[in-house]
Amino acid sequence: MGKILDSFIGQKVGKTRVVRISLKIVVVFLLFILVSNLSSNYINLILNRKELITQTRKMLSKDLKDIYNYCNNQYEIYQFSENLEESVSAIEKMGAMELPGKRSVLLGIKNDGALLFQASGGGRLENFTDSETLKGLVAKNESGTSEGPVTFDINSEEYFGFYKYSDKWGVFIVLAEEYNDFYSNSRRIFRDVSIIIFIISILSAIIGIFALRRILRYITIISSQIMEMVKSQQLGIVKLDGAPNDEITYLGMAFNSLSNTINTLLTIFRKFVNKDIAIKAYKEMQIRLEGSEKELSILFTDIKSFTYITETLGSDIIKLLNLHYNNAINEIMKHDGIIGSIIGDALLAVFGAIEEEGTENKSMAAILTAYRLQQVAASLRKEMTEKKADIEATRGRLTAAENRIYKAVLLKIGVGIDGGNVFYGNIGSHERMTNTVIGDNVNSASRLEGLTRVYNVPIICSEFIKDDIEKNVPDHGITFLELDMVQVKGKTKGRRIYWPMIPKYLKNDKLNDIEIYSDALEKYYAGEWKAAVSLFRKCSLPPAAEFISRIKDGVAPKNWKGIWEMKTK
Repeated sequence: MGKILDSFIGQKVGKTRVVRISLKIVVVFLLFILVSNLSSNYINLILNRKELITQTRKMLSKDLKDIYNYCNNQYEIYQFSENLEESVSAIEKMGAMELPGKRSVLLGIKNDGALLFQASGGGRLENFTDSETLKGLVAKNESGTSEGPVTFDINSEEYFGFYKYSDKWGVFIVLAEEYNDFYSNSRRIFRDVSIIIFIISILSAIIGIFALRRILRYITIISSQIMEMVKSQQLGIVKLDGAPNDEITYLGMAFNSLSNTINTLLTIFRKFVNKDIAIKAYKEMQIRLEGSEKELSILFTDIKSFTYITETLGSDIIKLLNLHYNNAINEIMKHDGIIGSIIGDALLAVFGAIEEEGTENKSMAAILTAYRLQQVAASLRKEMTEKKADIEATRGRLTAAENRIYKAVLLKIGVGIDGGNVFYGNIGSHERMTNTVIGDNVNSASRLEGLTRVYNVPIICSEFIKDDIEKNVPDHGITFLELDMVQVKGKTKGRRIYWPMIPKYLKNDKLNDIEIYSDALEKYYAGEWKAAVSLFRKCSLPPAAEFISRIKDGVAPKNWKGIWEMKTK
């Protein structure tokens, strides 16, 4: 008995029997399907049109015989009166009264298709145009079949009826109905039946829906919660408060158990991979060793004086780096950037890899992030300065060791930004792989960051970044100050480098300095170093000091091309 209950109703889990949801659905739907089908079949049985078609055929055959006899009588009258028009008119009037339907026709068709007489609910015909049907009638008549059923077309409408050949008049007398006209009553009956079936089905469905929704309410609850999880790509726990003891509740409990396990793994996974990799893995359910060439913007940031900081803090450098990177990485991700790599004091970020609607221009995102990174470092310096002030207010001056630590935690960073076509993808092996970006522009971003120390500016970007923003970002508000044309170590060509200046930095005095600096740079490129150094001395922008030191003698080297070759990285 127990096995039968387990097989039919559902198995027990502990002391609770998990009722089969299929049993509930089958029982409910079986009742409503039986009611719906039996009602529909009963109505169709009562309103079947087969009998109507049979009776219509009998009526057409009977009416045609009466018309045939009347035509013979009119032929006798015609022989006596010799008035063809009067006899034809009488036949047509009598036929019009005998027509069963609105579009029924009575035709007297000669062998050549001409019409001797006609009566119809529509307009008059010039002749009988269905030549194939006429040939068939003539052939049957010649073979001795002078009457029978017939179908034909008039003006693209199909007719069915009966015919009988009149030897006296020499015509085929045809009485027929148009199919569409004849089926109008059938369609009306079908429509009425459909309405009745529809009403019964709707009523049954409404009752069934309420019953099924009550039974399956937790499927809807669980499904809606899972859909929200899919949208947010965050696994959660489905709420099962008050759920009945059936398979749905059991599946919900199993899902919650699995969700806890997956959520733990997913949390760990997302901490070690970038957002675009997580999205792709979620969609494709796998991570492949593959990559492609993409046009991306590369941001490279490095902590200045890192050797001094490491020597001063020792193992505590990890705490400082985590404090800085926690805020820095958050800012990168806010602008849809991804982390290419973190190597001690250096961080590489990539923009443009996440292909989602609404993401901002990759180069603009890189520059805005660069300034946010500078603010992160500035905020940390401010926090450390405030702590120093608190200590001094409490117990006086800092010790020499404390002062050395204070200087070490005042992090300053440089940011270099370049862009272009690079290889982006996964490399490694199937056992261990990493997401990376490879290309000359990646190395260039690192070189540009190094130049921030030379020109004493927070951010340096390439001409690619400048052109991308000016071409694709209207009203960007950034002023690109050309710093220099340099040939970094390992390269054979010079490149223009720029300091992207945000509106907050562009005060009136800075605008005047920018104009002086640009004029001085033109003189510098042209080899007019005396005039250039004079202008640089009037400029308060930080990069001017580099040029004053570089060209203080005022004499440009021979074969000067306006390109400064860097001897170090």
